[in-house]
Amino acid sequence: MTNKSLPPEFADLAPFLDWALATADERYAYRRNASRAELKAFYDAILPRTEAILALVDQYPLGALPEELHPLYHLVLSLAEVAPHIELYGGAPGVPYAFDETRFVATHGAQDTALGLSPTAA
Repeated sequence: MTNKSLPPEFADLAPFLDWALATADERYAYRRNASRAELKAFYDAILPRTEAILALVDQYPLGALPEELHPLYHLVLSLAEVAPHIELYGGAPGVPYAFDETRFVATHGAQDTALGLSPTAA
């Protein structure tokens, strides 16, 4: 459950607010734990609204997006995380025929990794 909200014109996307995640690690972890059906439902809901979302957020300079639009922006970032899994991988939450992607640990400055490791331990 989330306490995030969306502008009224995007209220139909509220069931997907759990996907409005601020970091790449959060989006990656959420995608990995989603089912094929959840990925497809999210993709089908957000993709047709992407142009309208980007038109809205593009009204603001980089770094000046109002706080109330962050969840909407994060939904589009999650779509970028999910789209290859629908369009290329048959809806699989993981990457088929590849190394287990959990073996690749991304570090982002001083943030803990998606696996909960400190950057120095990754």
